[in-house]
Amino acid sequence: MIIVLKQNSTDKQIQHILDKIEEMGFRHDLSRGEKRTVIGIIGEEDKLREAPLKAIPGVDKVVPVLKPYKMASLEYQEDPSVFDLGFGVKVGGGNLMMIAGPCAIEGKDILHEIAMAVKASGANVLRGGAFKPRTSPYSFQGMGEEGLKILQEIGHELQMPVVTEVMDPRQVELIDKYTDIFQIGARNMQNFNLLKEVGSTKRPVLLKRGMSATVIDLLMSAEYIISQGNKEVILCERGVRSFDPSTRNLLDLAIVPNLRCLSHLPIVIDPSHATGRPELIPAMSLASVAAGADGVHIEVHSCPEMAKSDGPQALLPEQFDDVMKQMKQMAEMLGKTIPAPAST
Repeated sequence: MIIVLKQNSTDKQIQHILDKIEEMGFRHDLSRGEKRTVIGIIGEEDKLREAPLKAIPGVDKVVPVLKPYKMASLEYQEDPSVFDLGFGVKVGGGNLMMIAGPCAIEGKDILHEIAMAVKASGANVLRGGAFKPRTSPYSFQGMGEEGLKILQEIGHELQMPVVTEVMDPRQVELIDKYTDIFQIGARNMQNFNLLKEVGSTKRPVLLKRGMSATVIDLLMSAEYIISQGNKEVILCERGVRSFDPSTRNLLDLAIVPNLRCLSHLPIVIDPSHATGRPELIPAMSLASVAAGADGVHIEVHSCPEMAKSDGPQALLPEQFDDVMKQMKQMAEMLGKTIPAPAST
């Protein structure tokens, strides 16, 4: 349920409405947009329909939200969400989030080398995994807290927000100490306990689409996070399973305009995991920006053949630099910006 407020509603009236909603036993969320101010109400549907919400002074109309992903929907918020990621970097509303870095943190020197290169090319968010969900239990599982410390140190040195994956609700408190952005991987998109746990934090969340998840499944997972109070959810398309083995996954670029019709949340594209082939990443990166994505997520490694995780799909720093030059040109043509991190 959404309450649309009258344009001349005062702060006192708004607070009175919020107090009344609480007295009725419902939760609320206030959203001030350029065109309208709305209050999202969460509670039992039958009780919401019976509540005399329209009678409260300052209320213009009460609108039922038919979609199951209520606060992620355009009915709740018409304007595109814009999130501040730290160090002057934003995503959404024409601001492009360019994520780059290795799949896994392997050591301070190698991460520093990669981070320096990708920032010089125009990346504004540094990625690196400290806890790695691997198909085989015998594969490299990540450096854990030691890796998180390295990632944070280099991020602070270069004034770049950092993103790393969280796999378990028990890791949230630890990772929250070191990261700027939580990443929920494809395998955990419907780990609802984990979604609720990151939803109780104040960190932006990069939510990757599950390998066999529908667009509505993705939005419902985002709703889990938002329902706990954390509105800063960034959706990420990384390909879905397909019958064709020529690429790692099937990249669904139609998800970008599709989501624009359904949700206000930003959407970024991960062509590295989607294709699994570095020779395809440049074209798919450009296609992502052209489709209207709010950013691109690319794996970069200075020595892919020695990488401990996903080396075959990583770009070399010079290859990434070439792609970034082209994406900057396309972004300028489309009237979008790639916010540069604060200078060191």
